[in-house]
Amino acid sequence: MTDRYAEGMRVRRAVLGDAHVERVEAGRDAFDTPFQSLITEAAWGTVWASDAISLRERSMLTLAILAATGNFEEIPMHIRATLRTGASRTDIMQAFQHVAIYAGVPKANHAIKLAKATFAEMEAANDV
Repeated sequence: MTDRYAEGMRVRRAVLGDAHVERVEAGRDAFDTPFQSLITEAAWGTVWASDAISLRERSMLTLAILAATGNFEEIPMHIRATLRTGASRTDIMQAFQHVAIYAGVPKANHAIKLAKATFAEMEAANDV
């Protein structure tokens, strides 16, 4: 295990929570191990671990980029992560408003729909 991998796992757990990371790790096999190592070292151990901007700002950027590129599947996971990164609902809406202007209203609209559903699930589970 490299130092970058260890740091990536620390940051990944801090942002996504132990339960999420444990679920992913439990499903890991020989096929996806290279991919899991790549994202742990590159995304979590390099990008998210940098102290150049805050975790709050990273959450806002990540949500905006996911929405702007139409990669909606990970939006609920990153909405849940905002409980640990400090991005507020207002921050999230501001990010999605930027998406509406710069990437398209339909993408922002769908991201907002996913965020609202995720917030409702979090509230029902008392995760807020």
